[in-house]
Amino acid sequence: MFGYLDSRACDEGRHDEFVMYEDYFGFAEKPFSLTPDPKYLYRSESHANAFDVLHYAIRRREGFIVVTGDIGTGKTTLCRAVLEQMDRKTFTALVLNPFLSEEDLLKLILQDFGVVSREELKRGRLAGVSKQELIETLNEFLLSLLPLNANAVLIIDEAQNLPLQVLEQIRILSNLETDKEKLLQIVLVGQLNLQPLLRSPEVRQLDQRVSIRYELKPLNRREVAAYVNHRLSVAGGGDAVTFAPRALDRVHRLSGGIPRLINLLCDRALLYAFSVRAHRIVPDMVRKAADSLQLPGRSGGLLSRFRWRAAIIAAAIATSTLAGTAAAFVDPGLFPILRVEHVLPSPPPIGNARSIPRPSGPYGSPLAPAEHGDYTVLLGSFDDEEQVRALSGELNGLGYHVYSLRRRTGTGRPGWQMLVGRYPDPDVARHDEARLRHLPPFTGARVIKVPVVFDLEN
Repeated sequence: MFGYLDSRACDEGRHDEFVMYEDYFGFAEKPFSLTPDPKYLYRSESHANAFDVLHYAIRRREGFIVVTGDIGTGKTTLCRAVLEQMDRKTFTALVLNPFLSEEDLLKLILQDFGVVSREELKRGRLAGVSKQELIETLNEFLLSLLPLNANAVLIIDEAQNLPLQVLEQIRILSNLETDKEKLLQIVLVGQLNLQPLLRSPEVRQLDQRVSIRYELKPLNRREVAAYVNHRLSVAGGGDAVTFAPRALDRVHRLSGGIPRLINLLCDRALLYAFSVRAHRIVPDMVRKAADSLQLPGRSGGLLSRFRWRAAIIAAAIATSTLAGTAAAFVDPGLFPILRVEHVLPSPPPIGNARSIPRPSGPYGSPLAPAEHGDYTVLLGSFDDEEQVRALSGELNGLGYHVYSLRRRTGTGRPGWQMLVGRYPDPDVARHDEARLRHLPPFTGARVIKVPVVFDLEN
């Protein structure tokens, strides 16, 4: 979080008066945070329809529901808002990490439904329990809801990253039913490539069970203005600062109507307004915000789109890590009023990319010999070779050493698992894992043991 030390306090030798822009504008909290807080959900036409469709489908026990949308369109926020509105007779389970084994998925579902507790799982109560026994336990719980006229909903976010065997397990769960109705409503939420995944031959049976599909759309120009005003109002500062119409035009053009990108642009624009003690956001402030986020235009291929998204998400990481400190990854020349008392340690920047997350240790770049590290970070599985090469090039440019492990799908088609670095220390590996998870294509990154056999595709 950005702030400044009042110049009078500095002159008097007092450094404890650290002022945030939220204080200056009178916000109760940060209006453009990236966290999926349901109270900030703006019901655009697309989001309102999705919200109503989900409620309708859950009430009607429609079985499988699929919601897709581009990166940053508010899918997770929508899910949380839907769950928040469920009545007391609806039991819910929300899976945010798709990189789970079949058994771990079943255990997590049982935990969310309250059948077992987190502490019981930690103590190993279900250790050694077979997959079939877990399914039977879940089925018994679902049947127990019938006399209560209650139902159960399972929502799986980032479903485009689900392994095929886990998707097949989810299909099997959809078979839990009585003669009249489904016992478990399943909502798959994912990026746009979830639909092609479901159309693949390996999961055709699951795809045929989908009763409702909905795609979230970006906001139009009118909705961008309403969205910005909505968030300012919810944060408690709707009257303290305004966005000029032309500034909103620029926000819409640069963000493409993607809520997450709107949040990043508006947050940085508010910082610029704060630095010059202004209460009106003008187009030039939005332009400077885009420049500081290294935000190119919306046109371009995969490389430019990834660079644009990675840079601004990484900028958000830097912003979020500064809460409670007098630190900022900024060019002091851009903020003449800011006093940076302490800059958090960071690897040397490449060009002007001051905030892009770099490897936390020397083991992310270059690839260390096998004896120098037993751990690596698995970024995910991809079927498109060009996408793998493009994403690898971008991460290599950020200082990570990326390699891919060739695999074969059930149909014999080639695929690739992307991995980063070799780490002797699992804590260092987990640190890089946490940073990489903030980049949109790699939200499911996880530390694993180094595979025994490598088929490197550099």
